[in-house]
Amino acid sequence: MNRKENVSVTFMLLGVTFCMCLILANLLATKQLQFGPVNLTTGVLVFPISYVVNDCITEVWGYRRAKLIIWTGFVMNFAFVMLAWLADLIPGAPYWTNQEGFHALFGLAPRVALASFAAFLVGSLLNAYVMSRMKIRDKGRRFSLRAIASTVVGELADSLVFFPIALGGIVPKENLALMIVSQVVAKTLYEVVMLPVTIRVVDWLKRSEGVDVYDEDIHYTII
Repeated sequence: MNRKENVSVTFMLLGVTFCMCLILANLLATKQLQFGPVNLTTGVLVFPISYVVNDCITEVWGYRRAKLIIWTGFVMNFAFVMLAWLADLIPGAPYWTNQEGFHALFGLAPRVALASFAAFLVGSLLNAYVMSRMKIRDKGRRFSLRAIASTVVGELADSLVFFPIALGGIVPKENLALMIVSQVVAKTLYEVVMLPVTIRVVDWLKRSEGVDVYDEDIHYTII
């Protein structure tokens, strides 16, 4: 496969899945969950899948392709949020009475949107970077370790960026810290549970695609 020009159907489907998870996470984040002292959103059901996909793409195709998917996901998510915001602003028909519900679902506050975009970019790019560097260091061995380690780094960075920007000054600091830790733990546990599936998917991708990229002598640029 020509890594610079060709995109396989499998790679395209993983990219679509990645973008879908990002958009769904925004929608599902409007519902809050509580398990004892732990507060989560239902976005936790799908957002960790984007990290699993990120791991698979970085492991098989390398950092450059992962970066391509990350920026594609960013653009798609930005377009969705902007169009939803515009639709929320447009007055509804006189007989339409569901504006409050529509706003609750699609009226993402600018501060939350900024926090979401910044956190996603930082967390996803760090996740791909850690996966890539650890693969070179370990000479392709110990995939499970780098999948979990990259998720911890990525999710921690995501939470450290998102919550202070989105909720700083609104939620007490101790509650904010608990929310950050809860999100990181919950999403990392999700990765651990999904790990047997992730390993099989990665093995299948390497065989079917005939690709196993090592990011040697590349520049880890953001764009």
